[in-house]
Amino acid sequence: MITVGILALQGAFAEHAESLRRCGVKTKLVKHASEIEEIDGLVIPGGESTTIAKLTGNNSDPLFDAIIARAKAGMPVYGTCMGLIFLAREIEGSTQGRLNLMDISVRRNAFGPQKFSREEQVSIPELGEEPYPVVFIRGPIILTAGSKVQVLAQVEEGLVMCRQDNLLVTAFHPELTDDLRVHKYFMEMVSQYKERVAQTVAVGQLAKLR
Repeated sequence: MITVGILALQGAFAEHAESLRRCGVKTKLVKHASEIEEIDGLVIPGGESTTIAKLTGNNSDPLFDAIIARAKAGMPVYGTCMGLIFLAREIEGSTQGRLNLMDISVRRNAFGPQKFSREEQVSIPELGEEPYPVVFIRGPIILTAGSKVQVLAQVEEGLVMCRQDNLLVTAFHPELTDDLRVHKYFMEMVSQYKERVAQTVAVGQLAKLR
């Protein structure tokens, strides 16, 4: 059975857990580096950007080091809102710490203060023909995306959903809607990853028997 971790330092981790539960997935709230080895994929939820500051400067954090190592080894990671910022290569006008895993540059609070938060219907072809109800709450925007980044959705302000191999980001909050298509899309990424790992293990075991 797939186990998806949710970084539970702060933010909307409970809402993501509920959405994943509705998808029939086992979840684990992650707060320590050792727990990263117990999961098949990771969700980094929205929240205050002070979480990102944990990586500022020269001091690394074992939890974030573990996330980077697993992500570089192929484990799927999905970041929403603050999680998107956390995964980015570049944050406009900021030296805040980040995981620096995805080849995107982002602008924080691109939609203005919370009073300008909004919901709208956006076309996301990867999720089907029916528009998706995106919810923006002081969300970031993706300004630029590298050649390996697949743009999945955009609005007038810029890019709001992208994928780079095993990394997925949204500037909006799917956990605040009843539409499970984004979570199911990520679950498919995790399922495919777990199948690849199982095949690699099986091949290795067969090789030892020869």
